[in-house]
Amino acid sequence: MINQTPLLLLDNSSMMSVINEGEFKSSHLTFEEAKVILQNYEEADTLRCFHNPDIETIIFQYLGIDHKHFPYKRVRNMRPGQDALIFKLYVSPSASSPIIQVDGTEAKKIQNVYVYCQYLSRLK
Repeated sequence: MINQTPLLLLDNSSMMSVINEGEFKSSHLTFEEAKVILQNYEEADTLRCFHNPDIETIIFQYLGIDHKHFPYKRVRNMRPGQDALIFKLYVSPSASSPIIQVDGTEAKKIQNVYVYCQYLSRLK
């Protein structure tokens, strides 16, 4: 049975849609802190609010947790007392553009991709 206020897994876009109203507190997390929080929730008590395979790779591979099938749900508003983990992607142009050989063809670095985590709670 899904908890009345499940943990929400958000990305840049879905985060903007859940903070329509209310008072929130946000704090930055290390990957290790995000891992501990995510491991403390059952699969059925966690909702994935995005469709982004890159972020799912981050959750499972970089956090080092077993793959889970978090149910997807589009959420419009967080409830008071509800918490969320936000996985934000930040993309910047590459300062250098090295060219490498991959399977006999050239590949050029064009951007840097960074990820950081935040913890969001709706207070009121």
